[in-house]
Amino acid sequence: MSSPERLPAGAGPRAGPAPVFAALGDATRLELVARLSSGRPRSISQLSGGLSLTRQGVTKHLKVLEQAGLVQSIRVGRESHFTFRPEPIGRARTYLDAVSVQWDDALSRLKRFVEAGADDGGT
Repeated sequence: MSSPERLPAGAGPRAGPAPVFAALGDATRLELVARLSSGRPRSISQLSGGLSLTRQGVTKHLKVLEQAGLVQSIRVGRESHFTFRPEPIGRARTYLDAVSVQWDDALSRLKRFVEAGADDGGT
């Protein structure tokens, strides 16, 4: 699995969708989000099971996800338990929906332009 990437300073949950995309751009972090998506808090030990990483490696990935606002940690005794926070995914989806509309509009304009050129005989 790949090593965790550091997010830029100030790249928190309100910094737009880029930190979310950066955090989710890693297979290990996607797997951790999938494991947490049940809504049940899980310890690092529980999240490490079946991964080819040490608990320290998993912890580094969880910190990247936490910086992006995708997970939240809670101390329970001597352990940290992590929960998934879906709000940043919703904001990223809203962003992608807006970009999709822009691309659809651009492609429609291009289609009209090409069809208008074909109607003029291509000249």
